[in-house]
This record gives sequence, structure tokens and C-alpha cells, in this order.
Amino acid sequence: MKIRYNESEENYLEAILMLSEELPVVRSVDIANHLDFKKSSVSIAMKNLREKKYITMTDAGYIYLTEAGKAIAENVYERHKVLTFCLEKLGVDPDIAEQDACKVEHVISQETFDAIKKYMVQKIG
Repeated sequence: MKIRYNESEENYLEAILMLSEELPVVRSVDIANHLDFKKSSVSIAMKNLREKKYITMTDAGYIYLTEAGKAIAENVYERHKVLTFCLEKLGVDPDIAEQDACKVEHVISQETFDAIKKYMVQKIG
């Protein structure tokens, strides 16, 4: 059985991954702006993620995913992309598909996700 992480941790790690693809460096303020959270809330979350060894932070405040953090973030981000794509293919409005995928990505089992992904690959090619 796969270990599940809490939704908040997954959202932060996914945000760091996404921002690291767009920005030269990721800082707490970038995460706060991306998630529309207060910087104080992000600071507390970053402390917790550091303690769990999911991220490292430089003295300048630059945030980097560790291998463990990156693995979680990539898993969640893959779920997000596949579920969004799937919902859009079913005719769901792209904004709603994005919002719903963001909710479902945290609770769907690995078995169900793998089945959806396999089905989509067979269907789309």
C-alpha cells in the first residue's frame, strides 16, 4: 500500500516543482503568490517541509526540492495533468477540469489512477 501524504504538503511540493520549471529560483514569496496564501503561512509550511527533508533552503531563501520531495511532487503533478486532460476530453470546461483535478489528485488511489492513465493511453494512443 502506498503511503499518502497530506494534501497541503502535496500542494506545496507541486507548486515548488511547477515554479521551478518557470523561474530561475523559487522563494517563499513566489509560492505565496502562486497559491494565493499569506507569506506567513508559507513560511510555516516551508519549515515543516524542511523538517521532513522534502526541501532545502539556502541562506538567501531559495527553495529546492530534495529527491524525496521531488518524487512526491512529480507524482502529484502527473496525476494533476492526466486527470485534467481526462476531464477535458470528457467535455468538462477547462477551468472546472483544472479545479476538480486538483481536488481528486490527492484522494484517488494509485490503482485507480493507473487504470485511468492506461485507459487514456489506449484511447488516445
